[in-house]
Amino acid sequence: MQNDYMATVVTIRDVPDDVKEALTRDARDRGQSLQAFLLGVLSQRAAFRRNRQLLADIERELAAGGGAGSGAPDVAEVIEAARSGRDTIDPPPPTGADRSL
Repeated sequence: MQNDYMATVVTIRDVPDDVKEALTRDARDRGQSLQAFLLGVLSQRAAFRRNRQLLADIERELAAGGGAGSGAPDVAEVIEAARSGRDTIDPPPPTGADRSL
């Protein structure tokens, strides 16, 4: 199987035995090699960094007066649509005088 990225070797020296043993147990519990488990840990850490950067960008935009307009979809609907894999968001239910009998 070919990967679409360039692999880099990372070496960590002086890992205490108890730390290596704990990580090895965690990997074994997940049915993974230690290398695959640690790659997952590093990938997750990198994703968290990207998420923190995104939140910092949003915070900066909001502080500068940016934000969603009154016609923006409800955030809960956006999250639900993303989780369910839908491409569109259902329109909000009619309210007040908009209701049909």
